[in-house]
Amino acid sequence: MKNIRFKNLKKHLNPEFFLLFIVFCLFNIASFAQNTLSSLQVFTQQVSQPVKYDWLLEHGDFATKIYHSKNDKDLIITNGLVSRTFRVSPYFACYSYKNDLTGKEMLRAIRPEAVITINDTQYHIGGVKGQFEYAYLKYDWMKNFTNDTSAFQFTHFQIQNIRPRFPWKPSRWSMNKEWPPKGKEITFYFSSPNKELEDVTIQVHYEMYDYIPLISKWITVQNGSKRNIRVDSFKSEILSMVENGNTTGLDGHLQPPHIFIESDYSFGGMDANAADHTTYWLPDSSYTTQVNYNYQTPCLLESKPPIGPWYKLIPGKKFETFHTYELMFDSYDKERCGLEERKMYRILAPWTSENPMFLHLTTTDPEKVKAAIDQCANVGFEMVILSFGSGLNMEDTSAANIAKYKALVDYAKSKGVELGGYSLFSSRNVGPANDVINPKTGKPGGQIFGYAACLGSEWGLGYIKELKTFITKTGFHVLENDGPYPGDICASTTHSGHEGLLDSQWKQWWDEVSFYRWLRERDVYLNAPDWYFLNGSSKTGMGYRETDWSLPRAQQIIIERQNIYDGTWKKTPSMGWMFVPLTQYHGGGEAATIEPLHEHLTDYKTHLVQNFGSGVQACYRGPRLYDTPETEAMVKEVVQWYKKYRKILNSDIIHLRRADGRDWDGILHVNPELKVKGLAMLYNPLEKSIKRTIKLPLYFTGLSTIAEVSIKGGKIKKYKLNRDYSVDITLEIPAQGNTWLVIE
Repeated sequence: MKNIRFKNLKKHLNPEFFLLFIVFCLFNIASFAQNTLSSLQVFTQQVSQPVKYDWLLEHGDFATKIYHSKNDKDLIITNGLVSRTFRVSPYFACYSYKNDLTGKEMLRAIRPEAVITINDTQYHIGGVKGQFEYAYLKYDWMKNFTNDTSAFQFTHFQIQNIRPRFPWKPSRWSMNKEWPPKGKEITFYFSSPNKELEDVTIQVHYEMYDYIPLISKWITVQNGSKRNIRVDSFKSEILSMVENGNTTGLDGHLQPPHIFIESDYSFGGMDANAADHTTYWLPDSSYTTQVNYNYQTPCLLESKPPIGPWYKLIPGKKFETFHTYELMFDSYDKERCGLEERKMYRILAPWTSENPMFLHLTTTDPEKVKAAIDQCANVGFEMVILSFGSGLNMEDTSAANIAKYKALVDYAKSKGVELGGYSLFSSRNVGPANDVINPKTGKPGGQIFGYAACLGSEWGLGYIKELKTFITKTGFHVLENDGPYPGDICASTTHSGHEGLLDSQWKQWWDEVSFYRWLRERDVYLNAPDWYFLNGSSKTGMGYRETDWSLPRAQQIIIERQNIYDGTWKKTPSMGWMFVPLTQYHGGGEAATIEPLHEHLTDYKTHLVQNFGSGVQACYRGPRLYDTPETEAMVKEVVQWYKKYRKILNSDIIHLRRADGRDWDGILHVNPELKVKGLAMLYNPLEKSIKRTIKLPLYFTGLSTIAEVSIKGGKIKKYKLNRDYSVDITLEIPAQGNTWLVIE
């Protein structure tokens, strides 16, 4: 009978569709074939082995693999850099989380896989009973632990390759175009322990990424019942981790365990720490043998939202939590830890490695816009952003306004330049019906930036709709979106986009990331002064005080190098923008600005060189890029130099010496995968030329014996590397100038 049905199906389908159908069936058979432990390879490694290769320099054999144990009770997922082990019978529990780079076991006890509150009742997902010691865990104890029958119960698992979180097809220059990342996803399925939620299932998802000690975790709730349920709150990750140190009486002064953790529920800041609202390092009161007398050691990790989500889940629908990302450090060295974080972003958010050169144009006069586009095309700039104060209003979707900007987009496209613009959502007092309602006062005001509209209000939802319409109809290729910031929770009960206070942050965040993912799918470059990289944004501020651009030019130049030096410990060069006030910004007058450009050619070139030399793009804000043939030639020369060395200048930065105005300062770009493996930028802030012997740390270039070094691309000189992979180079740096070295 099965063969007859198969033949009938083949007869009624066209050949192309039939072939696709066969491929689909084979793929699903392969996927579901791994849903049993016995179908996996047996994990044979019993003792930790040293990692043979430095994963920051070369791939090595660090592909993700999933095994089962010899006793058929455990499942192990590992890439040789990090591993996680689960007991799946007779209970479900993660009992090992190892940093394979250091050989350190990170867990000292078992916790539930997650905790979720549904309809005012809290439920554990997996977990055990019978633990009596929380300082450490012996393998033999586990046979005496019992299943927590009140928790959601494990049923089965599924393995597949990592899938894209949202669509992206790169079109412009970038260092990394691989999407999605390579690796494996394993999903564990759990059923409800009681009839109250009989048709509600929970899935716990893990992704492990190839070639990096990184995993992510999230949970989904599927409502298979015939009635609404409420997801009041959740903790998607709970780990009893080994403490980072101990003290008897200094409560709250201990550092948490040495691991980098953040989620894509990030907002309200231009760096990872400021934008992190979900990582909680808490005391563990069950850990009664800890040294601290008051049990205040911060060694219990919980990943959870600060409020809500208080999400109404209707029948047949699924709720997905944010994704938590966990990166194992293999060192306490600040530079190496930063390199690990930067590599994480290149893998998880490859669109951040795009780094177009752009002019922030201060006018929307069509003829002046065309003239600016012509200048960009002439010197090699790739993008024009119609700046704040330019007169652009993307909320105006009238036919006339759309026609005006579509014509300019088409003109820019004909010149090989992308056109887009700035839009302001936050710091606006829209009105009491649409503003965020302060839960403390019951009135608008008192938000992060004073007044702000609620994204869940009619005006806020309309704002996104208008921007989508404008971008779709004009063909804008870039959006600089200033807000909103979901840190502004809203107590309104009349906004259609959320029910009240408890779901306001979650709903605003989801509306925002849905918009940003929509932009990413259309390959719209997105500048946002916030930490939305994992949900599609391209760039945020490198880190600066806006009023500093009102200072005299000489001060701006030193401070700019400080900002770049500080901002690139955790950001790649392409993840942050700087600022150059071609015209007056906050103030400062003639002493602060570059215009007229030909009268301040040295300062203008210095800005260009130190931004491009750092691999950092700045908002060159003004009406033009050049005003005389001499200025044009200078800008073109610097752009051509940048494009010649673009790959190495967009590679990782090793921090040599921070600018302090007292002596030389500089940075070193490194990339072991390129022919040009290093490029050092060195600056002299003094009013006289200096001669210095500078130690260049070349370990992360991948060179091990000989380095070929040239000053400004000139004559090559060979240097033998010291035992610490460094070379000592003596050279002169001109007064208030710079020099650069190429390392091969």
